[in-house]
Amino acid sequence: MASTTWKGHLTFGLVSIPLKLYPAARSRTIQFHQIHKPCRTRLRRPLFCPTCNRLVERTEVVKGYEYEKGQYLLIEGEEVKKLAPETSGTMEIGEFLPLAEIDPVYFDTSYLAVPEASGAKAYRLLVETMEQTQKAAMAKVAMHQREYLVAIRPREHGLTLHTMHFNNEIRTVSEYGHTDAEVRQGEIKLARELVENLSTHFKAERYHDEYQGKLRALLDAKLKGKKVSIAEEHKMAPVIDMMEALLAKREQASSKAWRSAARQSHGSRARRKAS
Repeated sequence: MASTTWKGHLTFGLVSIPLKLYPAARSRTIQFHQIHKPCRTRLRRPLFCPTCNRLVERTEVVKGYEYEKGQYLLIEGEEVKKLAPETSGTMEIGEFLPLAEIDPVYFDTSYLAVPEASGAKAYRLLVETMEQTQKAAMAKVAMHQREYLVAIRPREHGLTLHTMHFNNEIRTVSEYGHTDAEVRQGEIKLARELVENLSTHFKAERYHDEYQGKLRALLDAKLKGKKVSIAEEHKMAPVIDMMEALLAKREQASSKAWRSAARQSHGSRARRKAS
């Protein structure tokens, strides 16, 4: 059973719903450690001071803010604790708005909001209301000594909560969205045709982390004393002309569609013969 991240009440108006938050997703990457090869012992990182040329005790360590290159402002841990918000047991909805208006770049971590038994009816009412109005809720909550902005949306007949970045955390790049390159109408037409040929609906189960799968196969083989052949790296052909590349892609996509249709037709004929 997954452990809860936060426990408290979601409130809006005079309604209060007791909730528990569970992490909705976690990265499942294979982790490696630094090992001393001769004895196969995991190495630990020492707290070493290059100025004093010695290892230091944890009691000698304080937080430091680098305000200039190599210059640090020292901050005691107690000073930071006094400023940090205490974990709050209440998450109050401030407003409702269309989910489509929120740029996904603001989303950070996702959580599943599950009601306590006493709040089941109010939770169901909120879920169905948000489903019918197609609205998301905005709220703030304090946990882990930090204040979070959160978006709450209905999903699969429940409420999913997303912690969000604040506006000043979103980075900007001066070159982003600006280019002097020009495209011809013929290129746009071909590109749109390619997009239509490749268009489908999102199904999460179709996508897999191929690198992690290959890495797991390598580890399993090594544990069994087997050797794994590493596939040669696929080299991309250089794109010389945009129009030429789009035409090649169109032919490739059309060929795939034709083969798929042929397989379906063959399967239908085989089923008719069998019956």
